Amino acid sequence: MRRAARFLSADLVKNRFLYVLALPGLVYFLLFCYWPMAGVVVAFKEYRMDLGIFGSPFNGLDNFRFLTVDTASVLKAIFNTLFLNALFIGIGTFLAVLTALLVNEIRFALFKKVSQSLIILPNFISWIIVAVFAYNFLNTDYGILNGWLKGLGIDPVGWYNRAELWPGILVALYSWKTVGFNSIIYLAAIAGIDQEQYESAALDGASKLRQMWHITVPGISKTIIILLLLAVGRIFYGDFGMIYGLVGDNSLLFSTTDVIDTYVYRALRTLNDVGMSSATGLLQSVVGFVLVFAVNAVVRRRDKDSALF
Repeated sequence: MRRAARFLSADLVKNRFLYVLALPGLVYFLLFCYWPMAGVVVAFKEYRMDLGIFGSPFNGLDNFRFLTVDTASVLKAIFNTLFLNALFIGIGTFLAVLTALLVNEIRFALFKKVSQSLIILPNFISWIIVAVFAYNFLNTDYGILNGWLKGLGIDPVGWYNRAELWPGILVALYSWKTVGFNSIIYLAAIAGIDQEQYESAALDGASKLRQMWHITVPGISKTIIILLLLAVGRIFYGDFGMIYGLVGDNSLLFSTTDVIDTYVYRALRTLNDVGMSSATGLLQSVVGFVLVFAVNAVVRRRDKDSALF
């Protein structure tokens, strides 16, 4: 024990500047990620504001009974959450990798910087602003898209009345907003690939396409797998800001867009049941935790170096 303490104190002195740099991040995670975990106890309590979190009485698993009250709606919300997140992860990862590959091949430095800036810009636009853009683009009466359709002699489409169209719309908007920013990670991974491999491939007559497929993609495969593992950990979470910002309380679209987070939000707003929302959050975290371990085990069995742990 004393030996470990001496080693730790020596390391703190030796790397004191690195620890100082890491301190803001550590404080952030302690305050906003670990300290609030004490509130998970609300999932097992009948929360009362006058008694507070720790003074409210326990009610066992009663807060989880919402899963059996309206089973059809809950199952639909769970399916939508998993289905939409699977689309976001799959298509988003493919487009982010493709974007990184294409940007990496730009040789004109100024054009490359401008391109990177433009594709990253949508990430800094809030979903509320995106919802305004989408409404003006998809509005049935005076939307830009229906204006184009009318010009082509095609009847306008009631985009906000047809639930079956919205998984595609959500994926398109999600990709437009996030792909550019996510591609930065893959660009950083590409920058770490040994350039001699490309030179050797070029001498052997390999085209740019073959170089990307046989050198670049394998070179960033571990980064892709790690990011996929992290994404799977949140597959049970719906993007509340996106879904509610774009759909709101439009019940005509609930059949394909209502996710767990929006379902719970409406229930909380109607019933004011804090315990139920906490129970849902706990359930999402546990499922995500299990999924990360399960997927990591599969990856570890195939390639230990690509696993998270």
